[in-house]
Amino acid sequence: MSGTHTGVPSVLAHDLPRPVPREELAACPVGDVFRRLGDKWSMLLVILLGGRPHRYNELHRTIDGISQRMLTRTLRGLEADGLVRREVHPTVPPSVEYSLTPLGRTLLEPLSALADWAVNHEAEINEARSRHTGA
Repeated sequence: MSGTHTGVPSVLAHDLPRPVPREELAACPVGDVFRRLGDKWSMLLVILLGGRPHRYNELHRTIDGISQRMLTRTLRGLEADGLVRREVHPTVPPSVEYSLTPLGRTLLEPLSALADWAVNHEAEINEARSRHTGA
């Protein structure tokens, strides 16, 4: 970061064009990652796999409410992004184990920071929501 942006959060270090072009928004790598991790299941899978590798059926039993189809789709997306590794063991029947790749492991620190922020500010957020809805 340049000396002129010392102490400025990296998301504010660069000026965005006004208005933000739709093409730029669609091509933004930050938005792309947020779309992947912001879906219903991806972040949970990254956190679970951050603890240790899991077999497919173990993941399916661990996550209440996820269908086999959605678990498969989510794991495939995380694998396509290079965040999750799929290993097939030559057993009868074959068993499949999922783990985080080294790239996937690098997500644990920023996810932890975001989770810590959410927990630390939960009361403030809930209070603001209550004021907003008048509840």
